[in-house]
Amino acid sequence: MSTNPFETALTTLRNAAEIAGLEPNVVKMLSQPQRIMEFTIPLKMDNGEIRIFTAYRVHYNTALGQTKDGTRFVPDLDLDTVKALGFWMTIKHAVGGIPAGGGKGGIRVDTRELSEWELERLSRAYIRKLPMKGAWVDVPGVDMGTSAKVMAWMLDEYEEITGFHSPAAINDKPVEVKGTVGSAEATGTGVSYVTMEAVKDLGLPNNARVAVQGFGNVGRNAALLLYKEGFKVVAIGDIYGGIAAADGINVEELIEFVAKTGSVVDFPGTTKITTSDVLEVDCDILLPAAVQSVITEKNADKVKARLIMECANGPVTPEGEKILAAKGVTIVPDVVTNCGSAIVCGFERTQGLTDTFWDLETVLAKLKERIVKAYRETAATAKEKNISLRNAAWSNALIKISKAMKARGWV
Repeated sequence: MSTNPFETALTTLRNAAEIAGLEPNVVKMLSQPQRIMEFTIPLKMDNGEIRIFTAYRVHYNTALGQTKDGTRFVPDLDLDTVKALGFWMTIKHAVGGIPAGGGKGGIRVDTRELSEWELERLSRAYIRKLPMKGAWVDVPGVDMGTSAKVMAWMLDEYEEITGFHSPAAINDKPVEVKGTVGSAEATGTGVSYVTMEAVKDLGLPNNARVAVQGFGNVGRNAALLLYKEGFKVVAIGDIYGGIAAADGINVEELIEFVAKTGSVVDFPGTTKITTSDVLEVDCDILLPAAVQSVITEKNADKVKARLIMECANGPVTPEGEKILAAKGVTIVPDVVTNCGSAIVCGFERTQGLTDTFWDLETVLAKLKERIVKAYRETAATAKEKNISLRNAAWSNALIKISKAMKARGWV
């Protein structure tokens, strides 16, 4: 069993490429990123000590346009993870109808060990040392361990380097520096839109039971929106543990509780469970919204949900998916479920380039239109070819990318 995220991505590529009838040379080119940047950042800490951090940026494929998104600051970041994330972003952009390629990067760092001043210096150093960047080249955005504040620092550093304002050079910024409204909630909001469509297709009721693993930005917003739609949220987990309540959890009250305590653990009226237990609770819909490779051949047979919405990137391994498919579980893949942020980042770049900014109602309407279309196209291909939603989404995306590669004379 492999939980290497890049191997997972390549497995999906091979399966979908066969379905899409891709030429071998296209598959060969898509099996590796176009560019890999690995560099070190020496940083003087507040106490005068010098620490050296490893940093990455991958431009996976640029056939559809400049690369965009994702800057991850986590202690276990490695190149294979960055490559996988860049590949998934390439596919997401194609699925979502976004004229961009996939980019990902970040720094191997535990931000909890940094002061705010150290974090700012590190964030600015990342942009300063990044070899290729800019609105028409590569546009970094938020990912795990970063925030709108970090993006504002990066934008300011980029503009100091270039000597002119360029709001389209960085995504997921605060609105005060020409970010877009709705950016922070975009992924979770998109998850709720796609979940509602999948629920209709499966004939599930609007009070279906939902379990959410991961209560960060994505899981929290998705859980809240589904709760407001009348779904019964029966289990939620974060990095500290999990909670369960057969009669449902008041997500609005839980959000207030977490704001005060820092964790979902010990929320009144719930039973304490482990984070991994959340994946196995009795529910109709499961939202793995934490990290990759959490559902594997070791626990897939214990999953009771009928529908899995992949909020995180690559939460189900290929081995785990085979077991789930045999059980008749429907999986809406990450490249569809969580592409809301990628879509809104596309809007943000457009607004930054034109200096024309939309209100929240416009952003949400355009997001819903785009992500529901992506899901419907995926579902139609899956039905037509009698294949999984994952293979359908990837097949559609790969055909778009392949056509662009051929038009450019790459293959």
